[in-house]
Amino acid sequence: MLLDKELWTNRVFIGGKWTEASGGSRDVVEPATGNVIGRTGAGDATDIAQAVESAAAAQPAWAATSHAERAAVLRKAAQLWTEHGEEISWWNVREVGTIPPMAGFALHVAEQECYEAAGLPGRPYGELLASEQPRLSMSRRVPVGVVGVISPFNVPIILGIRSVAPALALGNAVVLKPDPRTAVTGGVVLARIFEEAGLPPGVLQVVPGGVEAGEALITHPKVPVISFTGSTGAGRRVGELAGKHLKRAHLELGGNSALVVLDDADVDEAVTLAAFGTFFHQGQICMTTGRHIVHESLYDDYVERLAAKAAHLPVGDPAAGEVALGPLIDERQRDKVHGLVTASADAGARVAAGGTYDRLFYSATVLSDVPAGAPAFAEEIFGPVAPVLKFGSVDDAVRIAADTEYGLSLGIVTKDVMKGLALADRMPTGIVHINDQTVNDEANAPFGGLGASGTGSRFGGAAANVEAFTETRWVTMRSQPPTYPF
Repeated sequence: MLLDKELWTNRVFIGGKWTEASGGSRDVVEPATGNVIGRTGAGDATDIAQAVESAAAAQPAWAATSHAERAAVLRKAAQLWTEHGEEISWWNVREVGTIPPMAGFALHVAEQECYEAAGLPGRPYGELLASEQPRLSMSRRVPVGVVGVISPFNVPIILGIRSVAPALALGNAVVLKPDPRTAVTGGVVLARIFEEAGLPPGVLQVVPGGVEAGEALITHPKVPVISFTGSTGAGRRVGELAGKHLKRAHLELGGNSALVVLDDADVDEAVTLAAFGTFFHQGQICMTTGRHIVHESLYDDYVERLAAKAAHLPVGDPAAGEVALGPLIDERQRDKVHGLVTASADAGARVAAGGTYDRLFYSATVLSDVPAGAPAFAEEIFGPVAPVLKFGSVDDAVRIAADTEYGLSLGIVTKDVMKGLALADRMPTGIVHINDQTVNDEANAPFGGLGASGTGSRFGGAAANVEAFTETRWVTMRSQPPTYPF
């Protein structure tokens, strides 16, 4: 059994061993039922310090390991996601509240991330440079050393492995701090996968914890790079701390992504895209379609059909039966979602479907006649809510879609793909999908947003990963030392 509780109960993973956490322990709670299904260690600053020192000690030997050996570890890790898929998915459904199809998607992406990372050690790692001097001049990419990875609760496997795998492949050691609410899926699973894959002890440390642990990781002098995925508010704090300590911080933050439906779109096709983009995984995805911007000629039909679809989506415990939406992660998140819905209704929006909840189960919700400044349209909801706004001209669509501090993903639905591409070029965003919704992910594709959505494409794809997790070093070599005037 990969996730034998006797290994990790009340423990963190430091120096290749499961040890008692200095910060105590924390219940693993199933959001669908409220049941306690495990107990992990809760790391604090002391645990983080031990983890970083252990990682720093292990990293040089790992970086000196041949590229073929590092690639073999990553390939083995990829295989293990499939071999242990049923067990890992059980925890994903129970601990995160995801529906089984999403759990399966997470496994697929994790496997592909590891295979993609396995190709990194064998890539060219520098280039020859012209020089005025009689010497060989080159630039080389070298590991940064220890990478700190801070991952969130919502899609913990994907949002952890996409930084952990390439950082390891490129010769770094990693200290991973998963969200304590999903410490098993986001932390224990990754530790066990790489432990079984043959990663040397100390190269990966896993310390679940809260703000204290996170800040200790960001400020530790032996951690030069932080890879953070989470809310924009938390990301600003991470960026501030990292900048104060002269560190690189790669930030993938929130979003309020738009789906623009042009007047030539097929309404049924658009609604199918819209429903998936908004309601998948209860809307707890940074790329979720948070704003529906629909041409006025299609608007009423679009709202009616989307509301009808939302009303028929079953919501419930994903471990107990087939449902389309599982629970939100906790009461705080549910109250935030409901607060945005009710505030928007008070501002003039009409609740065309949903707007209700039972415990942590929030119904698929559609808001029509939404004022542009209504909270549910202006803010990231992170819940299954579709605010719909109409537009008249293409210029209106551009203005509405661009009127946000976020710039993560954009979907455009049109029969004229060249018109869609021209429209996309007028909007600041890191990702564009023409004739698709906003939630997409592939291991070999660059991923990242602009503005309040983060610091650009520092995740996904070989070029982005090499830039994120290595330093550039200039090296020259001469056959004889030069003569200088003094």
